[in-house]
Amino acid sequence: MASGSDRNPIIIGGLPSQVPDFDPEETQEWLDSLDAAVDERGRERARYLMLRLIERAREKRVAVPEMRSTDYVNTIATKDEPFFPGDEEIERKVLNATRWNAAVMVSRAQRPGIGVGGHIATFASSASLYDVGFNHFFRGKDDGLGGDQIFFQGHASPGIYARAFLLDRLSEAQLDAFRQEKSKAPNGLSSYPHPRLMPDFWEFPTVSMGLGPLGAIYQARMNRYMEARGIADTSKSHVWAYLGDGEMDEPESLGQLSIAAREGLDNLTFVVNCNLQRLDGPVRGNGKIIQELESQFRGAGWNVIKLVWDRSWDPLLAQDRTGILVNKLNTTPDGQFQTYATESGAYIRDHFFGDDPRLRDMVKDMTDDQILHLGRGGHDHKKVYAAYAAAKAHKGQPTVILAQTVKGWTLGPNFEGRNATHQMKKLTVEDLKRFRDRLHIPITDKELEDGLPPYYHPGRDSEEIQYMHDRRKGLGGYVPTRVVRAKPLVLPEDKTYATAKKGSGQQSIATTMAFVRILKDLMRDKEIGKRFVLIAPDEYRTFGMDAFFPSAKIYNPLGQQYEAVDRDLLLAYKESPTGQMLHDGISEAGCTASLIAAGSAYATHGEPLIPVYVFYSMFGFQRTGDQFWQMADQLARGFVLGATAGRTTLTGEGLQHADGHSQLLASTNPGCVAYDPAFGYEIAHIVKDGLRRMYGGTPEENEDVFYYLTVYNEPIQHPAEPENVDVEGILKGVYRFKAADRGEIPAQIMASGVAVPWAVEAQRILADEWNVRADVWSATSWNELRREAVDVERHNLLHPEEEQRVPYVTRKLSGSEGPFVAVSDWMRSVPDQIARWVPGAYQSLGADGFGFADTRGAARRFFHIDAQSIVLAVLTELAKENRIDRSLLKKAIDRYDLLDVTAADPGAAGGDA
Repeated sequence: MASGSDRNPIIIGGLPSQVPDFDPEETQEWLDSLDAAVDERGRERARYLMLRLIERAREKRVAVPEMRSTDYVNTIATKDEPFFPGDEEIERKVLNATRWNAAVMVSRAQRPGIGVGGHIATFASSASLYDVGFNHFFRGKDDGLGGDQIFFQGHASPGIYARAFLLDRLSEAQLDAFRQEKSKAPNGLSSYPHPRLMPDFWEFPTVSMGLGPLGAIYQARMNRYMEARGIADTSKSHVWAYLGDGEMDEPESLGQLSIAAREGLDNLTFVVNCNLQRLDGPVRGNGKIIQELESQFRGAGWNVIKLVWDRSWDPLLAQDRTGILVNKLNTTPDGQFQTYATESGAYIRDHFFGDDPRLRDMVKDMTDDQILHLGRGGHDHKKVYAAYAAAKAHKGQPTVILAQTVKGWTLGPNFEGRNATHQMKKLTVEDLKRFRDRLHIPITDKELEDGLPPYYHPGRDSEEIQYMHDRRKGLGGYVPTRVVRAKPLVLPEDKTYATAKKGSGQQSIATTMAFVRILKDLMRDKEIGKRFVLIAPDEYRTFGMDAFFPSAKIYNPLGQQYEAVDRDLLLAYKESPTGQMLHDGISEAGCTASLIAAGSAYATHGEPLIPVYVFYSMFGFQRTGDQFWQMADQLARGFVLGATAGRTTLTGEGLQHADGHSQLLASTNPGCVAYDPAFGYEIAHIVKDGLRRMYGGTPEENEDVFYYLTVYNEPIQHPAEPENVDVEGILKGVYRFKAADRGEIPAQIMASGVAVPWAVEAQRILADEWNVRADVWSATSWNELRREAVDVERHNLLHPEEEQRVPYVTRKLSGSEGPFVAVSDWMRSVPDQIARWVPGAYQSLGADGFGFADTRGAARRFFHIDAQSIVLAVLTELAKENRIDRSLLKKAIDRYDLLDVTAADPGAAGGDA
């Protein structure tokens, strides 16, 4: 047990090496005592004494080395188990009804003509783990606070639905609409926990395995952050994450354990359902997954509670004076335990107890049936309660409960412990009869034989249903429940964006810095300034955000316990327990988890936060794209900044930093509103509108989207906002930035982001040297233009009798003469998204292929997206229309040396932000 002040010891444990022995005689006495114990009582007794000494040393706050694993028995001794406050008989009836309805729901979903699937075995193994939580621990939201945050294991969703049915939260029609969300609307139930699909029920999406544990860690941390900054009272909130032992193989599952330990997140409990099986076979057939996980969690600094055996083992373990039984448990591999789960009591007697007379003697008075029912701890309500109570009481560390269960428990011999049980979705009539008998469900054979198996409800006035309601009332309401209580925010006035709209004058700045300047002004706002949550993966200085260090400070619950090396500088590194900036280290996955937790705080705790996550654009949608889907599913909001964007803008860094495709990846996420702005005033309008859409209205008006802005590290001069600027065009995705003032042959150039200045230069060259009058359009969002056009086409397809709508991009470009050439620092697929709706000949230029290290100019000449290449593309399209002679194309190639990358102007250098 550690107090808050001891949560971050510099040295956790260790063995003396250069520490001098100030009392050799006393030391020798201790060593002699150990020798005597070994010689007189044996190694097992000496081992027991040593373990008790280590335990006592910890109680006395003496730093001793951590044991990486302990015996394969329960951590909590029988004598230390607390009183169980529930009515175990009633809870058994409740759980039996829940088990039945969960299995029947999935089985009915396999009826002829439906066959939508489902999973039975996961919940069957973890049912008791959930039931104890529902009856005694999970806090609801009825007190107006956030309650507990529970990350349910995705494949266990049928059991959560089944329990909600008993509580009249879901109807029989809804259970029958499992996995039929559209065809049975509005009754459809989502396959797994999906808040976007069931926004009043689920809070956290978890079935993309590995993201649940990651999200739970950062949710617990976000709870502490919100409390530390005085935004919400989260002191009563506890985060529970229900996970599978096979799921722990995902790198995201274990990758961020250290931050939970480092920050002493004792408001967090992992419950790992160790049914010893993956989806198709054993997790560690030749090993012991519980022992392995114990070692990993202990090594990371977590409190570990092992819940291995149920109470039927207590008498056997109590008589194990020689340690022979514990040794047998320690050395039996998981694969063999799974075999025991499928075999008879006689088999277990012969193969587990039978190879040693001392073991066989222990069970000589037990029947084969009693041996068969020597159970696993995760199915014992009292043992589970003891583990949960200990986890809640533990201070200074997060806790993991490693609970051993049997996959498919109670479903019968065709399911229990079988390798194929995860894929089995339907019970036969005989399976159902055995299952019914085991659970004591009052359903007749005839009911099971005549058509679909029925659901079972003991009656709204029954003792067990009233018990369930009373327990939830005592714990503050029903879970899972998602409630949006957040009030509209008072958004900043227009003057907040005035600096950005003035442009940069003679100064050249990158769009990253233009955004940071806007953010700085927003954070000064008295109404919403404190709600911004800055997030970056160890790159604040790279993005020019070190200016926030002195004022906003970096969040650290322990404060800053050292003198910063740059403390004499104006922009010194400063940590604070109330800091506003999250510095999650070099972990895009951790940062994105923080983003999601902050972005959904408006629902979780009823207090909106405005996360701003800034990162190298290459390491966003490519590296953590699954989490951005999780973010969309969780209905999280906020701003995501892909800095150092573009394939040729950060060319000194080379291939792995050259992002020419994240805009395309962003287009695949329906919850993402993506922009590629060129100038500060565009960013100002986009940010302002984003705040309005996500935070400015009532809960019904606010949109469940997040914004992705790609910004660059190339310094350019930002023009002032033009008079009567086309704000609608900026927000919808395209507007005429600069009309041509010279030339006779018409053409159109569309560009986005850092490519707009190249387009302007191409416009000048075309007018001066080729008599071409080319307008320049800033395409702030290729993605939004396409999305709107697709919506229009869908409407027209289904409403042929109505006046046919015209996509915005078509209407906007209508009447513009000449061919269209689109250019960006992205692969051609990005601007090609709108090709079919452009009213004229269309060609795109892009940076297709791998990036590389070189000057910006050389890279752009290589990809043929620089100003001179744009000129050639425009001339090529004009030649196709017979507006110019085709011979001019070769002249242009020769004039600009377009086949020689060394002939290109190297372009601007530097400019990280």
